[in-house]
Amino acid sequence: MANYYQPAIECAHREEIVALQNERLLRQVKHVYKNVPYYRKRMEEKGIVPADIESVKDLYKLPFLSKTDLRDAYPYGLKAKPLKDCVRIQSTSGTTGQRVVAFYTQKDVDIWEDCCARAIMAAGGTEEDVVQVSYGYGLFTGGPGMNGGSHKAGCLTLPMSSGNTDRQLQFMVDLKTTVLCCTPSYAAYLGESIAERGIKDQIQLKAGIFGAEPWSEEMRRDLEKNLGLKAYDIYGLTEISGPGVAYECAAQEGMHINEDHFIPEIIDPDTGEVLPYGEKGELVFSSITKEAFPLLRYRTRDIAILTEEPCKCGRTLVKMSRPMGRSDDMLIIRGVNVFPSQIETVLLNKGMPANYQLVVDRVNNSDTLDVMVEMTPEIFSDTPGNIVRKEQEIVNALKSMLGIYAAVHMVEPRTIARSEGKAVRIIDKRKI
Repeated sequence: MANYYQPAIECAHREEIVALQNERLLRQVKHVYKNVPYYRKRMEEKGIVPADIESVKDLYKLPFLSKTDLRDAYPYGLKAKPLKDCVRIQSTSGTTGQRVVAFYTQKDVDIWEDCCARAIMAAGGTEEDVVQVSYGYGLFTGGPGMNGGSHKAGCLTLPMSSGNTDRQLQFMVDLKTTVLCCTPSYAAYLGESIAERGIKDQIQLKAGIFGAEPWSEEMRRDLEKNLGLKAYDIYGLTEISGPGVAYECAAQEGMHINEDHFIPEIIDPDTGEVLPYGEKGELVFSSITKEAFPLLRYRTRDIAILTEEPCKCGRTLVKMSRPMGRSDDMLIIRGVNVFPSQIETVLLNKGMPANYQLVVDRVNNSDTLDVMVEMTPEIFSDTPGNIVRKEQEIVNALKSMLGIYAAVHMVEPRTIARSEGKAVRIIDKRKI
């Protein structure tokens, strides 16, 4: 039997969902136009006023928002509620180290947690379950979102955060964890650690909710085999709320989008033209209930497909495919957004040339990032000790900028291949 958190919405007739979207979109457009000068100016530049938006069919008239807008409006320029009404921020890194800061009212937090509760219950979670949240906490949305969702679903919640594998496994065994929430790469590492310790017979996991980084169907099969659970995908991004924008059900045939809160579109990434469901393109979201940070037509840069096909689980919410790539050059490494421009900024600040290459791989189910950096002739002719010190200096600066470790390799001048066209900055060897 299917497990629902809010069946009246999750299984509503399509006409009901569209009617709700129309009502909420109109209200949101007025809210944004009145309270966000930055977005009002964008609308005025297109010659649009709230009265021009009469239903979801008019969504295409509104301007897009992108990460550039978030950077330009940082920190308060897209905030739609006074600070006295805001209770939380979450944050992620931006393209050049400028952070994306998303604001939440208490209502925003409650809705976000409801969305995560839907995901947990779609994965079979009940009041009888023990949910181990091993996503990072703090500014990262993974831990706080799934923590709140677990509470809403009535589960016993273990707010483990990431890392400290010995403690993770101790609690998993002692408290009989049944649902695991973390990145797929960390889940794979936990699976290896369980096998090494010979404690698989003491593990009682039945479901895993894995997101924040790309993963494949092959990895799903490995996780299900090694952890003895059913592995579910979850999608979200800080700019829209966090995890829970979309989630997989038992059918595992795409992720249901919480359409009562987020209206999805698929566009041609080059022209911005809206594409019909079933076609591959860039995913765009409009937040229609978010109070403090309501982004309309936000370009996620994720490439996906939307489908309205009925689902075996009984949910009527539109489904999205697993992201099939990016329309920009962002990498997701160990759950962290990494842009080549961030790395270029660090290298230039450290007096290095802007000729570099990033090599991404997945070793023992954990992402690795190697940065190949050409030396200037002056550095190349320096002593080996000074070259090593320079490498370490760049390692430290990258850790500060990105929040993750990157191995730095200084190579001889002019050894990184040149290109007459667009430079090949990224070599991604991961099978995802």
